[in-house]
Amino acid sequence: MQLNPYGEYAVLLAASLANDWPDDAPGIEERTREFGMTMSFEHSATEHADVREVLDDWLRVVDADVPAERAAVLNAQMAAASAFPRLTDHDDEGWHLHYRGDDQGLAHVLAAVFAVGTALHLTTRGMSRLGRCEAAPCRNVVVDVTRNGRQRYCSVRCANRAAVRRHRARS
Repeated sequence: MQLNPYGEYAVLLAASLANDWPDDAPGIEERTREFGMTMSFEHSATEHADVREVLDDWLRVVDADVPAERAAVLNAQMAAASAFPRLTDHDDEGWHLHYRGDDQGLAHVLAAVFAVGTALHLTTRGMSRLGRCEAAPCRNVVVDVTRNGRQRYCSVRCANRAAVRRHRARS
């Protein structure tokens, strides 16, 4: 049995969707594959909007100011997603854990994966390891997976832009 950690990759997937929203539901599913999800989904007419609603709800965790608020929002999301672990062997890929039933749609699955993955990420790496890029006006989500826990920018470009602004402010 392989163990799906539902940690780092789930948070990185959520951030990727938040920072670069796909045009349609197949684009969302394609992005999930890029981040390691393998389950296929039947697409509904409202799926694109439903996943956007899940993502916007997840962004409340990103934007929470204090750890207790972040935990409260995340606990409510996990309860709403009814994320329960279960063994599965879909597509003959070997036994592994899913936090969902086989008949649930993409939006529900992502709600569970984002909530459980974010909870694992924050509890193992630290409650401050998720936020927004500090290079104004950028508002991209930053998932800090660095060893030292000091990632503040979404990209090298934003880090350089902030450094130039600080330099010019001193000059």
